[in-house]
Amino acid sequence: MLETLDAAAVHRWCDGGLEALRAHQREIDELNVYPVPDGDTGTNLVLTLTAAQEAVESALHEEPRTPLGRLMGRMARGALLGARGNSGVIVSQILRGMADSFASAVAVRGGELARALRQATDAAYAAVARPVEGTVLSVVAAAAEAAGRIKSDDLVTVARVAARAAAEALDRTPQQLPVLARAGVVDAGGRGLCVLLDALVDTVEGAAFEPAPLPVVEVAPAVSHQHGDGGGCEGYGYEVQYLLEATAEAVERLRVVLAGLGDSLVVVGTGDGTWNVHVHVAEIGPAIEAGVEAGRPYKINVTPLEEKRPGADSRGAVVVAAGDGLTALFEAEGAVVVDRNPSTAEMLAAVHACGASTVVLLPNDANTQAVAVSAAREAEATGVHVSVVPTRSPVQALAALAVRDHSRPFADDVIAMAEAAGACRYGEVCTAQRDALTVAGQCRAGDLLGLVDGEVHVIGSDLADVSHRLLDRMLGGGGELVTLVLGADASPDLEEDLRGHVHRTWPFIELQCYAGGQPRYHLLAGVE
Repeated sequence: MLETLDAAAVHRWCDGGLEALRAHQREIDELNVYPVPDGDTGTNLVLTLTAAQEAVESALHEEPRTPLGRLMGRMARGALLGARGNSGVIVSQILRGMADSFASAVAVRGGELARALRQATDAAYAAVARPVEGTVLSVVAAAAEAAGRIKSDDLVTVARVAARAAAEALDRTPQQLPVLARAGVVDAGGRGLCVLLDALVDTVEGAAFEPAPLPVVEVAPAVSHQHGDGGGCEGYGYEVQYLLEATAEAVERLRVVLAGLGDSLVVVGTGDGTWNVHVHVAEIGPAIEAGVEAGRPYKINVTPLEEKRPGADSRGAVVVAAGDGLTALFEAEGAVVVDRNPSTAEMLAAVHACGASTVVLLPNDANTQAVAVSAAREAEATGVHVSVVPTRSPVQALAALAVRDHSRPFADDVIAMAEAAGACRYGEVCTAQRDALTVAGQCRAGDLLGLVDGEVHVIGSDLADVSHRLLDRMLGGGGELVTLVLGADASPDLEEDLRGHVHRTWPFIELQCYAGGQPRYHLLAGVE
């Protein structure tokens, strides 16, 4: 058993925590499904910790005797850049709070671990605009309170007490959040944190751990320091971006090559052998050739930076969306589009791809908003002013972009976009992933659900019928403009059917209909 936590132990904890999250990934994902198909908390935490683990490995490769505080700081920084979803961002802040506490510690025994957990709790709550009890926040707070209450300086004792208190707090989360009680589950993010705290206990108890080979998320070091006065463009004429199929070892070599060719380097992976590569270079050929050498690059995009160099008040927009149709719609509005569930680093790369001095982020999902806020903070450090408009659906983003006016001050433009998004009620039709009790009654796995502003209002089995009832529910409260976005699996006659229903039932409504191609949601609807 360990008397003090050192850098080697942090390394083992990071490896063990990632391995444990992978073992529980599907379980945590399934906790997150209520009852709509948003079950990705386990996956998000695995990707977040994968980035943290890669940052730790990189730090030890550069400096084998990296001090504890510095190594923990690199772990937290890697988690932040790789963070996906609210839970990933909050866990990255928990790690940052611990790192800040360890930075000034002479030795980390039980008392210092308790103080670190208290600082981690403060950092986690500070990262959330409206903290909600019954979530991972309650779990980390309980762990910190219990660790501090026993007044012990024994490292193993404090770690055990913290992990036990976290597990007890997790069991209480359904009592704090009715949505969890209705689904009969505990909080997914809190369960992930318990897995990490259990891994910490295993580490300090000296339990043996042999890390299995894992895919990694590669984040170029010092991303936030690579952009100079020219937004990272100075001395380089082209922005090169592509997706890449390659092994982690090949990507490690690629990163070194690209770092020597240019700047603004960001390389992020999804954990399945696919990587997103972004770099500013003087010559296009070598950057693409390096990708060919590493694996199979595709969706290659080259943009002259002279056309994208930020001016005194140049503006850009980054939108999170999935589906070819939606992507084309947003690109037609001049936005840079990021695929759903992005990491902080991916959103940061998109901000810089705008080549603008001011950028607005439209996350289109409550679970992506925390990532957008983190990316905005990182971008501010590089001299780009970024504001987040808290859109919950692509239809709200379309409404927001429609009122953009570059002739007015940026702050006023952001306010106008936020007001337009807020005035757009959004609806969705999707398939229930589990049996659950909703405000509209009991649903079964496989039922079609119609949601208004995120709450289930309609349950049925026929897509056209559920869509009709959803639109009637939304338009019953008033409205002048309806925007419909059809999903990837929409039948060819669905658009004609919906147009006919709206024109017959609501004849004075203006209707816009698009083929969005989005997965998971058969229909997106906006009413303004």
